[in-house]
Amino acid sequence: MSTDAIPDPQSGSGSFAKAVRRLVRWFWFLFILAILAGVGIWLYARLTADVPVDYAETQEQFKYGSIGSEPGGSVFEAAGGLLPPEPIFAVLPQVCPDKLPGGYTALGLLMEEGRPFPIGISQRRRLGVDQVGLNCAVCHTGTVRKTPDSPRQILPGMPSHQLDLQGFFRFVLDCTLDERFTADNLLGLIERNGTQLGTFDRILYRFFVIPRTREQTLVLAKRLERIMGHEVPDWGPGRVDTFNPYKGIQFNWPLARLPLSELISASDFPSLWNQRPREGMYLHWDGNNDSVDERNLSASLGAGVTPVTIDHPRLQRIRDWTWTLPPPAYPFPIDQTKAERGSALYAQHCTACHADARFGEGIVNGEQVGTVVPIAEIGTDRHRLDSYTFDFAASQYSLYPDSKYRFTHFRKTQGYANHPLDGIWARAPYLHNGSVPTLRALLDPPDVRPQRFYRGYDVFDQQGVGFVSDVAEAGGMDFFLYDTAVPGNGNGGHRYALDLPPEDKDAIVEYMKTF
Repeated sequence: MSTDAIPDPQSGSGSFAKAVRRLVRWFWFLFILAILAGVGIWLYARLTADVPVDYAETQEQFKYGSIGSEPGGSVFEAAGGLLPPEPIFAVLPQVCPDKLPGGYTALGLLMEEGRPFPIGISQRRRLGVDQVGLNCAVCHTGTVRKTPDSPRQILPGMPSHQLDLQGFFRFVLDCTLDERFTADNLLGLIERNGTQLGTFDRILYRFFVIPRTREQTLVLAKRLERIMGHEVPDWGPGRVDTFNPYKGIQFNWPLARLPLSELISASDFPSLWNQRPREGMYLHWDGNNDSVDERNLSASLGAGVTPVTIDHPRLQRIRDWTWTLPPPAYPFPIDQTKAERGSALYAQHCTACHADARFGEGIVNGEQVGTVVPIAEIGTDRHRLDSYTFDFAASQYSLYPDSKYRFTHFRKTQGYANHPLDGIWARAPYLHNGSVPTLRALLDPPDVRPQRFYRGYDVFDQQGVGFVSDVAEAGGMDFFLYDTAVPGNGNGGHRYALDLPPEDKDAIVEYMKTF
């Protein structure tokens, strides 16, 4: 027999072994591929998830819900908003205790029991990071107390007269750029604060989030240097420069090239009550827009949203709530006889421009309500008016392009708007820049009105109708000394009913308590 016909006893087993090795290699390849696919799916799900914290009650949503101001245009903006990510924001006062000894409440932010963050701070998980942002309530929620020992009453929709927003931004910028803002320090404080970061999160925060937060803060600090430094007068509590931060952040304008006079623009926060009858009236202090919806979108940009991140459905929910939100009733006694006499005097001297107490019921009377009075006639401090320029109005029309949200109503005016006075008792101090502490003082000639007074106290002045303004410190809080001689703080103008006898002025003020 030929030896060629004899089978090799090893040949079959060799082929089998090769086949097994190929199968093993394919198994490991598919196994690794599956792991990589799983990791990829996990990363994709984590980095693309957009999960805001929502609340069943709309008032709670107003106080703590998101409008989209948390960063999130791209993964590179995960740590690039006005505020740092949530775990960092929570421990920032511990990073720089010397810069903010009393914590966030020292700046007038309002804490409620059982809440991790102040009113006006929203939470949202986006781009794989727990984030915080600002919402409408941070500027539109205030407090009132009858006496220094009385419990506070929190009033949603009220101007945040106690909030030092400029001080808040300064602290966040300064502390984020402080030498103590390091990964080791932050991660240690975050853990001691009760937040347990997993291995992936610790790597993410150490090598990406914390360095990126610092880098983005450097950019913001440079853009806003002139208005967050001390070149312009301090805003003080209850006030905000509405449009100059907008110029630096949204449009990246070089603020260093703008005249100083254009950068002096601090004005009081407005109220958010009864928005439905305000539709069609000229809004903002200078009446630069007559659309409530556009005003809301513009204000949201000031809170840190972008056309990419803004949450239209949640903003709409708040808009619908404020549409019919009534002002709070005056919480102290009213002399009804005096108020009734004041009603007739008010009708004679004030209704034409400001409507009367029935505006709270949706009744709009007075032919000049919601119109703009030329600056030469109204005579109040013109800095806020001059800061809103034709160029800025034109730039606003470039926002939300090719969408139904594109701005079409903004305009440059030459004066200040007549606003309705619903809930006026809770909107002190008065005039657009908050330069007159009480309603009663507003009915006196400018040279008789207080020239220097304190802002930020929430104890109510029932006689003058406003907040107590002659106290420099209380309960460990130092209040802001407002000087009407400082540029932008003038208390002149609005010279109406000045010649009335004191008892008539008192009666008008008594009637205005009913608004």
